Amino acid sequence: MPQTWTAIGPVALLLASNVFMTFAWYGQLKVEHRPLWLIVLIGWGIAFFEYCLAVPANRLGRAVYAPAELKAMQEVITLVVFAIFSATWLGEKLTANHLVGFVLIGLGAVVVFKGPF
Repeated sequence: MPQTWTAIGPVALLLASNVFMTFAWYGQLKVEHRPLWLIVLIGWGIAFFEYCLAVPANRLGRAVYAPAELKAMQEVITLVVFAIFSATWLGEKLTANHLVGFVLIGLGAVVVFKGPF
């Protein structure tokens, strides 16, 4: 496997998996007229594809990244995907406090990648 794919592949897979998971968890907020049991089943169906991407992302990513780095990366990706989703799909406004909070979490990920102190 080429070195570039080894480093970038897990990021791409985590990005795609987070799109699925964000829709599975939050997409239903615009569909209030359906019964909850149906929404749960649809969410499980969407989450299946998230899992099919997240597991290989972590398996492949382990060759390049430590598990803590993979988790930190996943959290930052989740926030980016959620921020875009929230603004576009849900029509929510991103406020300064959201952005500051997200930046602080991103800084936490940077600390994880910097290694032991």
